Amino acid sequence: MSYLQVNSTQGNVREENQKRAKADWNDQDSEVFIRICVDETFVGNRPNGHFNKVWWKSITNKFAAITGRNYTYKQFKNKWDSLKKDWQIWINLIGKETGFGWDPIRQTMDASDEW
Repeated sequence: MSYLQVNSTQGNVREENQKRAKADWNDQDSEVFIRICVDETFVGNRPNGHFNKVWWKSITNKFAAITGRNYTYKQFKNKWDSLKKDWQIWINLIGKETGFGWDPIRQTMDASDEW
């Protein structure tokens, strides 16, 4: 086997490892992830609004210790981006002139009579 074939094979293995199945996030895992993100922000691992390398390593270790799940950087990044997008949609829904609001007592959406 030539060097190029070996190198090509190793590249394919790396690609396969990076193409892991989509992470399976349940509500409990999402909550753990969010709590760890908040904790890491408070200890200063999110300077200038971005998480640093220390954060990514810490999140991976803490999340695995609590949940037993070993997710990759990309899986965490995808979850972060998804949560951020959902948050922005939520804020726009209840914060704009949509006629919707949030009832904190009943923990439900509240709509004007027009709806």
